[in-house]
This record gives sequence, structure tokens and C-alpha cells, in this order.
Amino acid sequence: MDAQVAILGGGCFWCLEPCFLELEGVLGVESGYCGGHLDDPGYEAVCTGTTGHAEVVRVSFDPERIGYRELLEVFFAIHDPTTPDRQGNDVGPQYRSAIFPQDEEQARIARELIASLEAEDVFGAPIVTRIEGSGPYYPAEAYHQRYYESNPAQGYCRMVVAPKLAKFRRRFADRRRA
Repeated sequence: MDAQVAILGGGCFWCLEPCFLELEGVLGVESGYCGGHLDDPGYEAVCTGTTGHAEVVRVSFDPERIGYRELLEVFFAIHDPTTPDRQGNDVGPQYRSAIFPQDEEQARIARELIASLEAEDVFGAPIVTRIEGSGPYYPAEAYHQRYYESNPAQGYCRMVVAPKLAKFRRRFADRRRA
């Protein structure tokens, strides 16, 4: 079967990328921007919060090894879907929790999972994750790709990314690449 794509925004893309890179069935992860009104935005423009873009990861996956719902379950576990336009100290619409379905089936799965998480009150607060149109996706600049891998000693990586990655590794130990 052909690879499929999931585009997910859950705060800084530096935090999401290393988790998805370690997930069994994921073929590739690219940091980028989606959901805005400016063609081919750059990091500086997106950081102003005025372009409408979210920082996202574009996850290519093998649906025979991992399903879209499983990717979303990981997504909801590695970020806070209850804070509008914010993840920790990262504040602004570019850090919103958002899913950009690539087709109606992905949109349906996202809606159903959110409804299930809400019904179970998993987060103890309403989920504010937006399901947005697939819109154009733009890759982030080269220095953002595999940022944590290249900069593990950088302050943000040590204080924010590393703890999220450690939490992911504990919770999804059975889903990580061998």
C-alpha cells in the first residue's frame, strides 16, 4: 500500500518531530507550516502570529504498520490539546492544536477520536484542537528539520523537548522502532 500523510500542529514543531521519528510505521517527518493565508511563509513571518499558519509536522506513514487513529492518539498524548493558541510558554496562533486532514476519512477519524476523548474526560478540560482544511503545506527552513537531533544541548531542547520526548518514550515504548 502507498504511504499516507498526516499534518499535525501541536505547538513547536521541534517537540513533535522527534517523537514521531521514533514511532514504528512512520516513514518520515518534516517540520513546516500550514493553515495560513501567506504563500511560502518563513519562520520569522510565522512567529509574528499574523500569517495564520500553525507550526506543524508532516508525517508520512505506512498505514499497514500504523493507522491514522494511532498517530492521532500519540499526537494527543504528546501535547496539551486544551490550551488555545498555546503550548507551555509558547504562545500565539502558530502554536495552536490543529489537525489538517488530507481527506474526509481522516477528518472523520479525527472527529470521532476527539468526541471519544471528550466523552471520557481524558484531559479534564475541553479539547480545543481545530480540525482545519488541508490547505497548502510549506516545509520549514532546513535548519528546523531534525532540530532536536542536531541541537540536543540547546536550552529549549534541554528544557522543553527532552522531557516531552522522555514522556513519549515511556508511554509508547511498545510502539517505538526496534
